[in-house]
Amino acid sequence: MLDAFSEPAFRKVIGRCIDDGPANIILDLSAIDFVDSSGLGVLVQMAKKTQSLDGSLQIISNPRVTQTVKLVRLEQFLSLRPSVEIALASIPNKSE
Repeated sequence: MLDAFSEPAFRKVIGRCIDDGPANIILDLSAIDFVDSSGLGVLVQMAKKTQSLDGSLQIISNPRVTQTVKLVRLEQFLSLRPSVEIALASIPNKSE
């Protein structure tokens, strides 16, 4: 679950990964069965944060997560991918 209860810890951990790691993050949510508005909010904030660092947030999704994201019309903003391989291939190559 990515909900109001788990969101603060999720924000802290993922935020630290973005601050300390590479600008491109692949986040595997394929085992998540529920995302509420708090969870969507933190995903949007993390996507914006990676973009501000000239990177991207690629989200490995499943049908439930995808359905929730589409319900609130964020599918154009959040980079949902069906697999790690596709997410890796979708990371923009800045050296070209």
